[in-house]
Amino acid sequence: MAPLSAAVLAADADPDHHNPPPPPRRPAIVLHAFLFLLAYLALGVTFYAAAPNNFTSSNGPTHPVVDALYFCIVTLCTIGYGDITPASPAAKLFSISFVLVGFGFVDILLSGMVSYVLDLQEHLLLTAIKNPRSSRKHRHNYIFDVKKGRMRVRMKVGLALGVVAICVGVGATVLRKVEKMGWLDAVYLAVMSVTTVGYGDHAFRTLPGRLFASAWLLVSTLAVARAFLYLAEMRIDKRHRAMANWVLSRDMTVSEFLAADMDNHGYVTKSEFVVYKLKEMGKISDKDIRMICDQFQRLDSGNNGKITLSDLLQSHHLVNDPRDMKKGRNS
Repeated sequence: MAPLSAAVLAADADPDHHNPPPPPRRPAIVLHAFLFLLAYLALGVTFYAAAPNNFTSSNGPTHPVVDALYFCIVTLCTIGYGDITPASPAAKLFSISFVLVGFGFVDILLSGMVSYVLDLQEHLLLTAIKNPRSSRKHRHNYIFDVKKGRMRVRMKVGLALGVVAICVGVGATVLRKVEKMGWLDAVYLAVMSVTTVGYGDHAFRTLPGRLFASAWLLVSTLAVARAFLYLAEMRIDKRHRAMANWVLSRDMTVSEFLAADMDNHGYVTKSEFVVYKLKEMGKISDKDIRMICDQFQRLDSGNNGKITLSDLLQSHHLVNDPRDMKKGRNS
């Protein structure tokens, strides 16, 4: 056991042993999202550009293709300014199918794309922090939880809200210069747009403004949705921590003692106490405990209540060479 322990410790101390985790593989949903989004927008643009008379524009038309793309993006982001609306029965039927068929699926795919980009960025930063040269420097990191291998929830919320503020600022600036709005109206329209409220009292009227809106609305609405998701995650995490502190701070009652004594021996061991507290905090369930116990029983080949190194090697031999074990038994 001593040489084995020394070898394990030497491997852990080796800087080259701690290779950074592989980057998240690009899921097929990212490619599907891009292709489906192109097909989704192409279908809407083709129908609108082929029959622009089926739609009415309160602010006047600019260019059929630009207006079609702008209409599709506003519909996709569920903003609904009301400046471009379907007028004919054919356009209304198309709009119904366009929204019902494409909205939910496109939203899922776009969320997958955003999640992949955020996970990749987080992986790159965590890899830099886990570098042995910078591990001491980032031992107490306020941005990343190095032990858990993820960005802290509060930092996620701060970054997401920062992105939302940037989107609002960029939109208000462009509206001020391109649409010739006052600062109040520009900020008002930008906020109503990124939050997908869209009262309809203001909208994009010019050709450059609608081209900008086609890209800006898609990015900014997704950023706002992600910010709200992180806010909900922070609230849930705070609630879980408060529940854990409450469970760990209160004393054990008689009924809890009886529940923690799983073996009915009349006393509670340290392991039983830990398991019971984890169950109270919702960290583990009875089903998980049964699965862990079953795994322990499989590894405890000697049925002596403990796992030895010989038991572990024997279990690995059974998994890796089942045919050899069968031959040995037959012989």
